Amino acid sequence: MAYILSIETATTNCSVALSENGKTIVLKEDYNEGYSHGERLHVYIEVVLKESGLKKDELHAIAISKGPGSYTGLRIGVSAAKGLCYALDIPLISIPTLEALACQVDPSNGVIVPMLDARRQEVYAAVFDVRHNQIRETQAQILDAVAFRDYLERDKVSFIGNGVEKTKALIHHSNAVFIEGRLPSANTMGRLAYDKYKKGDHEDVAYFEPYYLKDFVAIKPKGSSR
Repeated sequence: MAYILSIETATTNCSVALSENGKTIVLKEDYNEGYSHGERLHVYIEVVLKESGLKKDELHAIAISKGPGSYTGLRIGVSAAKGLCYALDIPLISIPTLEALACQVDPSNGVIVPMLDARRQEVYAAVFDVRHNQIRETQAQILDAVAFRDYLERDKVSFIGNGVEKTKALIHHSNAVFIEGRLPSANTMGRLAYDKYKKGDHEDVAYFEPYYLKDFVAIKPKGSSR
């Protein structure tokens, strides 16, 4: 028996789930339009544990969505996960955000492209087959009318994530399937985390950092000359 607490904060969805042997038994999340993870995350953790009837010292591991995604969101999630691992002396398991997002869809053919909105006409995207095996690395990709054309010419392409809206406005192909209104969720992290837990595949808590993909850039306030 393995109880794993999963934390997802890479986007505006603050999401916490408890899984038992890879199956979600309690989920608490909020598809909020803004980022308020600092206020909500620890409350959601307490709610999930209370609803499950488990105590923190009964957890076997903490799983964290490692990115890419929001710089601030990832920092908040990773800090909370590390704190729990240190306090409870249990493993930290990292789950690629796009892999967990891809697991929200199960097409019968073609490929899955999970994508997160980045700046301007850019998304963070990867490509997975229908068994959720990654077949193209994660990239910061500029969108245009021919993006993902090689995949679209061969078979169906299921696009999912908050990068779908601007992708849909640019790509007009009969093989494109746009799954709207979806964000990464802790609900799909449990199975992936359990597979890693059984293999002993976990992170060094002291040195683990989120996968930002691109360096954080601080934007100068208007009127600032510094």
